[in-house]
Amino acid sequence: MLGVSDSENWESLALECSHWRSAVTNNAVGFEEARMEAEREKYVKRKERLEKLQVTSGVRELAVCKLITQLYQHIAAFVFAVKEINENQHLLPNVTLGFHIYNNGFSESWSYLAAMELMSRGHQFIANYKCGIENLPAAVIAGSNTDYSRHISTILYIYKMSQLNFGSSPVVNNEVQGRFFHRMFPNIGYQYEGLVQLLLHFNWIWIGVVSMHDDTGDGFVLNVLPTFAQKGICFQFVARLPQATFPSALDRVVLGYFEMINIIVGSTANVVVVHGEIHTLMTIRFIENIAKLTGKPLQSRPKVWVMTAQMAFSSLSSHRGMSMHFLHGALSFAVHSKEPTGFKQFLQTRNPALEKEDKFLWAFWEEAFNCFLSDHLLGEEDEEDKPPCTWKEKLETLPASIFEMSMTSHSYSVYNAVYAVAHALQAMYSSKFKHNPVLNGGREELRNVHPWQIHQFLRKAAFNNSAGEEVSFNQNGEILTQFDIINWITFPNRSFARTKVGTMNPQAPEDKMFTIQDDAIMWPSIFNQTLPISRCNDKCQLGFSKRKKEGEQFCCYNCFPCPEGKISNQTDTDACFECPGDQYPNNDKDGCLPKDITFLSFGEPLGIILTVFALKFSLITIFILGIFMKYKDTPIVKANNKNLTYILLTSLLFSFLCALLFIGRPGKVVCLLQQAAFGVIFSVALSSILAKTITVILAFVATKPGSRIRRWMGKRFTYSIVLLCSFSQAAICSIWLITSPPFPDLDMYSVTQTIVLKCNEGSGGMLYALLGFMGFLALVSLTLAFLARKLPDSFNEAKFITFSMLVFCSVWLCFIPTYLSTKGKNMVAVEIFSVLTSSFGLLGCIFSPKCYIILVKPELNMKEQLIKRRN
Repeated sequence: MLGVSDSENWESLALECSHWRSAVTNNAVGFEEARMEAEREKYVKRKERLEKLQVTSGVRELAVCKLITQLYQHIAAFVFAVKEINENQHLLPNVTLGFHIYNNGFSESWSYLAAMELMSRGHQFIANYKCGIENLPAAVIAGSNTDYSRHISTILYIYKMSQLNFGSSPVVNNEVQGRFFHRMFPNIGYQYEGLVQLLLHFNWIWIGVVSMHDDTGDGFVLNVLPTFAQKGICFQFVARLPQATFPSALDRVVLGYFEMINIIVGSTANVVVVHGEIHTLMTIRFIENIAKLTGKPLQSRPKVWVMTAQMAFSSLSSHRGMSMHFLHGALSFAVHSKEPTGFKQFLQTRNPALEKEDKFLWAFWEEAFNCFLSDHLLGEEDEEDKPPCTWKEKLETLPASIFEMSMTSHSYSVYNAVYAVAHALQAMYSSKFKHNPVLNGGREELRNVHPWQIHQFLRKAAFNNSAGEEVSFNQNGEILTQFDIINWITFPNRSFARTKVGTMNPQAPEDKMFTIQDDAIMWPSIFNQTLPISRCNDKCQLGFSKRKKEGEQFCCYNCFPCPEGKISNQTDTDACFECPGDQYPNNDKDGCLPKDITFLSFGEPLGIILTVFALKFSLITIFILGIFMKYKDTPIVKANNKNLTYILLTSLLFSFLCALLFIGRPGKVVCLLQQAAFGVIFSVALSSILAKTITVILAFVATKPGSRIRRWMGKRFTYSIVLLCSFSQAAICSIWLITSPPFPDLDMYSVTQTIVLKCNEGSGGMLYALLGFMGFLALVSLTLAFLARKLPDSFNEAKFITFSMLVFCSVWLCFIPTYLSTKGKNMVAVEIFSVLTSSFGLLGCIFSPKCYIILVKPELNMKEQLIKRRN
């Protein structure tokens, strides 16, 4: 014997009206009308009170006690499964299943009452009273409302009776109680994970949420929505459907409906997630009706409704004429279902003329076809408004909004639940027969089955149903199946169709758990079959990055262009990034372009100019050297050690030519020679100038009587200065080349659009040591020359050396900041310019006056003129 407690099959959303109980045992149906008069009196009083309230006609319609015709399919699926099992000779042979159907009328108190009646023995409502034949069922199949299932389970647990829920089940904290709890609904966590993946798949990160104002709604809002936020989904609003727990609260409920209409219509979110129970959609349809009366229909701002699997299409007969267009393009999750063989034919045979004892069918028939039968159930006062039924009505002629011929996911769960109990009984009987084969003709009688005996077999039940699908449970008592993703398509005749467009399969590999067919989805008409966008603001385009708006949710942000040198090649990037080293950003900052390799070449204008000047200065130096060699015996050449002059001119010549090493493609040998040659050659030139300066000073001091400085005078001393300074710089260069030599390198970051091929110094410290030593020689030479500038001597070079060293030091002091602030090949150009300028400064300041005398004023280059000047 099976017991089913169907929580919501026959009642309206807000009121508790008639509460019926039907007993069906061995296919004999009886109808009980106990408490009908008392409940009708309550209903009349409530109706009179509602008529006194000045509310819209839609609210008055809601107050009328009507049947929810769509949910009759649950009973039909239940009866169909029992019928199949009783006709199956291989499943429970010699056993006929019977059942009870209870209705709680959306009432917690009636849920407890139904559970207590189920536990009463015989026909007396006396708990635990044993008298006559016991009729305790083997298991209970409970309805889809979570709260009512929890109320029922409290009573059933006392009797250790197995309970199968075909909706989302309440959380059972008691481990022992959980053993008797079986769920025809997969682990709900996978549904929420699939919901997140669905939203992220379509990039819907700005959504509204509607949930019931009950314990399950509270759990969803408090426990599940935070996980959505962790995945980057924001909520513009989280609205709760108001509930009328007392008749006096109805006006508050209506005001809550108006507030919800304003929230939904005024929302910029194009996606609304609805979390509810089986009757929630009926409430949404009622709100839509109110919205139309107020001139703010929900479809005035098109929304894509995304619904959970607990919900099902349900409506009152008063909704029959309502438009369903707002549901067009909606998406919903549903427990996987498949049409059992023969179910549609079974429905086609249902007719009150053939099933006169089935009063559920009679009541459904009157409501679905809007007629009355001869034995009217809903009261004589309604006969005036309805025509008599012809008994020839066909269920297949009803629109889907009244009744669906295809088995829904909830009915499929009821169907599988009945078979699960049957297979568990089969396994239990087989086990008992195996251990004790002599039992009343080989089979233990049904009345000796205790409720607690079946649950261990029920947990292990595994079978293939008539639809060819495997049904089994996991260790937690949850059915192992998948969620289907359904696309709702509505039609002008107020009918609709459901199309499967995806799945959320917990048994599949992780990368294939969630699948969806984008092309198969029919979107709301206003979107013109393009993917709806639901975001707080437009995406940041390429070349822009996001920046959060202060005081708003993280999904709301401003877009700012990428800074110089960075790009964003994707929409809605959190930050811009740099291109790889061998690429640079394009003008739109949304992509990278390959960089060209560049260096200071002889063929480009700057290289040509520097090369021309280097060669020109070299020729000038050679010309001056030739003049001094030609006039080597003249007093002006002999005055300051002509050999030092030759060394200085030669070093300046090589310094000009050294600049050419910095032009052209850098190679390994060139990089080794560049800084070393530059350092040594300039050290020779500066040491020669230093020796000249010291010679001038010593020559003046040595002319004093009794001076001991005279012995320091001579070529050996001056050559020693040149050699010491030059070898010191050479030592620095040698250590540099041995420890960390320069090498050809690619500078990818100094210049935005090019890669600079240059010589990497290898060791910055050694470069600074080289320049520091040159600076030291220059400062010493400048200081001594400045002190000796006014010494009375003919052809005194101290003045010219002072001026030349001022030029030299000024050039290299300016070189340091200019070099450090310059990028790419221009750094090389700055160094070449400094080499040429400083060298030419020395050449011009020291030798141009002498060349002027030699070539233009030869009369001044006479010994007599020298003596005259000394005097």
